[in-house]
Amino acid sequence: MKRVPIPAVAPALLAAAALALSGCGDVDDGGASAGAGKDGRTLTVFAAASLTETFTALGETFEGSHPGVKVRFNFGGSSTLAQQIVQGAPADVFAAASPATMKTVTDKGAASGRPAVFARNRLVIAVPKNEAGKVRALPDLAARGLKVVLCAEQVPCGAAAGQALRAGGVKVTPVSREQDVKAVLTKVRMGEADAGLVYRTDVRAASGQVTGVEFPESAKAVNDYPIAPLAEAPQPALAREFVGLVLSQQGRTALTRAGFEAP
Repeated sequence: MKRVPIPAVAPALLAAAALALSGCGDVDDGGASAGAGKDGRTLTVFAAASLTETFTALGETFEGSHPGVKVRFNFGGSSTLAQQIVQGAPADVFAAASPATMKTVTDKGAASGRPAVFARNRLVIAVPKNEAGKVRALPDLAARGLKVVLCAEQVPCGAAAGQALRAGGVKVTPVSREQDVKAVLTKVRMGEADAGLVYRTDVRAASGQVTGVEFPESAKAVNDYPIAPLAEAPQPALAREFVGLVLSQQGRTALTRAGFEAP
């Protein structure tokens, strides 16, 4: 299984993007088989960055029950992924971190059927592990000299951060705004920031490399995660089956274990 990052592309370059997706058999995947499955089928899933660990595991489960099929992921900021889809990037499934970014796809008729909400997620304050006492509550983010990193405002984690900060009456001037939540987490983990607003699931996935600080204002900014097969899916039957796995009890168990909430 491969994660294939696809940068934002202009419409004129979409053919090249499609070729890159279909012909990346020489990408190092840590020893796993490269290219499409033995029966020539590859399922391409575009998913929010915060789903990386859970969907990677579900992709392995899907491959195990579909011999010869390969699941290929493009993880990133939901707004960027949505734009790639409406511009024609080849994909079978889209899982977004907010209904607003999914609406970008449905408004263009690029989704097949009505999206289903499969999980919810909420924010925590991520701080470096060795500075766990520096930030104890949301108002602490406004402290002078504190380096705070947030997601870009158009990204679901950035929109949620704005809602939470407004709910708490806290004004923060971030030192940077990142294009997805994993980039925010990396800056905190590397000590390049004193704090960042990320999802609870991302702190859990970081396996103790950062500390998560819960705050009550996060209840005002809970994100619903919708998923849908895509109208132009190269593998429509596999797309529906993967969505079915995510919505199943097995999928819900995996998501809950990762820290997501049931919708």
